[in-house]
Amino acid sequence: MIVEKVITNVSNEKIKDTITLTYHDRFIRRKKLISDNKVEFLVNLPETISLRENSSFVLENGSFILIKYAKEPLLEIVSENLMKIVWHIGNRHIPCQIELDRLLIQEDKVIEELIIKLGGKVKKIHEEFCPEGGAYGLGRTHGHKH
Repeated sequence: MIVEKVITNVSNEKIKDTITLTYHDRFIRRKKLISDNKVEFLVNLPETISLRENSSFVLENGSFILIKYAKEPLLEIVSENLMKIVWHIGNRHIPCQIELDRLLIQEDKVIEELIIKLGGKVKKIHEEFCPEGGAYGLGRTHGHKH
């Protein structure tokens, strides 16, 4: 099956299956995927997009595969001075989930050491990751590995 479209707001009775994807795997244009219940399909979108949770792939037969976020290894950062740490993370173009009292980033030993030097406390956790988008909240933030 080929998927050429992703949509939001699908009623539950039309959903055939789910697919659980990491942050990295949610950035897609063309790729073969396998759903949580082993349905194979090829994604062939007109352009590269960042998939959002609870959107759905539209299969050729008219059914839908619901997109879910996978839990992945992250660093939870807390500090009395989160603003300074946010600046350093942003300066390095690191994807970051910003919450009121904590930050979440992907595991990175070098950045972990930097955060500790800046007075942050770091804890390894396993959660869904949904970082802020790029400039003006649009697009996707990339590290320097791209």
